[in-house]
Amino acid sequence: MNTLVVETYALTENVEFTDDDMIVSLVDGRRIMIPLVWFPRLAAATKNQLTNYELLGDGEGIHWPDIDEDLSVAGLLRGDH
Repeated sequence: MNTLVVETYALTENVEFTDDDMIVSLVDGRRIMIPLVWFPRLAAATKNQLTNYELLGDGEGIHWPDIDEDLSVAGLLRGDH
C-alpha cells in the first residue's frame, strides 16, 4: 500500500509575476496566485524589483531586498494580506 506524504510546511520553489498577480510555485507542485494589490509595496514595485527576491530559510518565506518586503508562504496560504 502506498502512503501519501503531506508536507508539514509549504516551501517556495519559484515566484513569477503577471501585470496584476504574483504566482508562487511550491515544491509540492501547488501554485498560488495572489493579487498584487493585496501588497502595496509589491504593487508599486518595478519588474526588476519584483524579480529580485530571495527565498528565506528553505523556502518558508520570500524577501524583496529592494523594497524591504517579506512574506511567509504560510501567510499566503491563509490569505493574509
